[in-house]
Amino acid sequence: MPDTAFRFIIADDHPLFRGALKQTLEIQYPDSRIEEAGTLEDVTALLSGGSDVDLVLLDLTMPGMRGFSGLMYLRAQFAGVPVVIVSANEDPQAIRSCIKFGASGFIPKSHGIEVIRDAISAVMEGNVWTPPEVDLSADDGTTDLVQRLATLTPQQVRVLMMLSEGLLNKQIAYELSVSEATVKAHVSAILQKLGVESRTQAVIAASKIEAGQWQIG
Repeated sequence: MPDTAFRFIIADDHPLFRGALKQTLEIQYPDSRIEEAGTLEDVTALLSGGSDVDLVLLDLTMPGMRGFSGLMYLRAQFAGVPVVIVSANEDPQAIRSCIKFGASGFIPKSHGIEVIRDAISAVMEGNVWTPPEVDLSADDGTTDLVQRLATLTPQQVRVLMMLSEGLLNKQIAYELSVSEATVKAHVSAILQKLGVESRTQAVIAASKIEAGQWQIG
């Protein structure tokens, strides 16, 4: 039984699932600190707390997240913190996209406790874990776009999320407490990085790798 104390964050908006996963981690890593979050904002607050986090177990469909945007944001804002996706989505393209965005693993919620334990152990040992039947080398035509999206800064990811919700520049500026000029600069940078010419094209481009999760508002 590992005797090293780790710090985990379980990020899921279903309390029952958080509780079950927390119990699993408590048995596997009994001396560890395990915190829970129900929204992306909660996760960000915990990660900003200063203490090192060894692993975030992240659901893709929590409040505050659209498609892979939460993963993109966390990887950009907290690049040194490993993130494993724990999701009901078992689409191979979604799994490959998560790994391309920098996730350290992808665990389908349908898998049993033993598999989840083995997966977490593998990641804690520095490996990347995905279901063995998923071919990570398969080319679904989104590699270039994923690489472009991965270059966005944390603030640019947030702006793109809000663009996808149909918000205007002045509304985004209000939400982010910045000037409209700053928002315009972020939008211009997003268009340049994605190689598109309009806000709508940027959202459509992002939707291509979201497996239907990132919708235009």
